[in-house]
Parts: sequence; structure tokens; C-alpha cells
Amino acid sequence: VMGSRSTRRSASHAGSWYTDDGDELKDQMNDWLSEVKESSKQKPCRGLIGPHAGFSYSGPTAAFAYKHLDPEKVQRIFLLGPSHHHYTEGCELTACQIYETPVGDIQIDSEMVKQLMDTGRFETMSHKVDEDEHSMEMHLPYIAHRMKGKDFTLVPILVGNLSVDSEIAYGKLLAPYLSDPRNFFIISSDFCHWGKRFRFQWYEKRHGAIWQSIEKLDRMGMDLIEKLDAPGFAQYLKSYRNTICGRHPIAVFLNAILAAKQQKAKPTLEFVRYAQSNRCKRSSDSSVSYASAVCHFCGEVDEESKSSTKQ
Repeated sequence: VMGSRSTRRSASHAGSWYTDDGDELKDQMNDWLSEVKESSKQKPCRGLIGPHAGFSYSGPTAAFAYKHLDPEKVQRIFLLGPSHHHYTEGCELTACQIYETPVGDIQIDSEMVKQLMDTGRFETMSHKVDEDEHSMEMHLPYIAHRMKGKDFTLVPILVGNLSVDSEIAYGKLLAPYLSDPRNFFIISSDFCHWGKRFRFQWYEKRHGAIWQSIEKLDRMGMDLIEKLDAPGFAQYLKSYRNTICGRHPIAVFLNAILAAKQQKAKPTLEFVRYAQSNRCKRSSDSSVSYASAVCHFCGEVDEESKSSTKQ
């Protein structure tokens, strides 16, 4: 499908935030994915949280989550990313039909976008906002690579500066889609941005060096996320102001899981990797933290594996 320029989102950060050479990009992702040990828990994975920094920094961490994406099961991917440059207090959808990546084009689910627009809860992002935002684009190479050769669609959702009530409302709205095992949710977020340039330098000496104190702060938040404690996570952000840029997408996801939980399956969310771009030792240092998590719905019967054991 060619389509006019306006219906295609170009890979605007390729060549700067990651390589624009498709073969090189593929090799990088394969190398990082091969570092990840196969998990023994072969439960169907339903979603992930992963970072969105420059690929050389956060690509290795993201691989730990993307290893769990099963291309055989997934038909539609919802991608939720924070808005870095454009202020909105709601969520916005793309007007594009194709998202380009150096490793292949991704088809947008225009019907699903229309279905979401019809709820009256969404706006449409401008083409400029769409292409300026890196939080979703940094996930597209892994999505295109893992889903290569599969027939699937993408639903990108730009998440604005939501109130707690809005996070709950969007979570409830997305819950029925999360309950459908053909859908997969990807939540884009980095963790602590520490240093003068981020205007955030929280430090508790009792935890050791600055980087250890940062990890302690991040893990406090990660623990609340793993407990699926949406109110607790909101309270933590209020108390500590940790600079988790995808806090709103994460909160929407937590609320979607809680609303989907009313059904039968038991959801779990587990962090599988944590890293920092740099180990801060003095106040002039700076770093960004990256964490990857995977979501499973336990008790959700994996039909294929059930039938294959009988043979």
C-alpha cells in the first residue's frame, strides 16, 4: 500500500535515535534478543512495558520484554506512549494508515481507531505531533521485527497529562480490548530521569551511592506496578515526584488490568529487567533508568498447548 505522504508516518527518528539501515537494525535486535534466556513459564503474554530511549541505550532492556511477544497469537497491538512535546489532558489517535520503520511498514487499524474515536473520549493528533513524538516510534522496530510476516494491525494511542480520574476512565474503556487474547498491549515508558538537566536529584544517602538510591526509588514504583496497585502508584508519584515519563500510560494500563480482572483470568505484571544509562556517583552526573515488564493472564487457558498435549 503506497498511500500519500499524509497517510504515512515516516520513521522520523531513524538515523539519529537508531540506525536507518534495516539490516543493521535487524542484526542489533537479534543480538539483544539472543541475550535473553528463554523463559520456562510459557504462559500467553498479553502485554509489556518497555523503554523508549536511543536504541543503543534502551534496546537491550527492551529485548527482555519483546522476547515474550508471541507473534502466533497476536493480531492487534495497542501501543500507549506519553506525549513529550504536545500538551493535552486527554488521549489522541493517529490519522495515518501506515507507520514506516527501516525493517518494514506497519498497518494502522483504521477501523479500531474509528471505534475509539466514536466514544468521544479521543482527539486526533496532527501529523507533526505524530512524527515529533519518539515514545511510540522507539517501539516500532521491535514490533515490526517480532511480527514479521504476520498479518497484524497497530493502534497507537498518545497519552496526555491525565488526571487520576481520567486514567481510570481510559483504563475501563480499554479493558474489554485487553480481555481479548488476540490483542496485545505495549506501554512505553522510561523510569527515573536523574540530574540537574532533568531538574530531579532525589537522593537518600542511607541507600548508598546516588545510583543505588535511584534504583531504590525506581523499585518502589516498580513494586507498586507489580502489585497492580494503581492508587498506590498515583500516591507514590505524588510523594516522590519520580520522573517516570510514561507514568500516565502505565496508570491507564494498570486501571485496564484492574477492570479486566473483573472477568475470570488472574493478571500478573512482572518486571524482567532493570538498567541505568549511567551509574551516578556525584551530583553533576545524570542518568535515565530503563525497565521492562511483562503481563500475563494466568488461568487463561492456552488452547493450542492444551490440545497439543493430548496428541
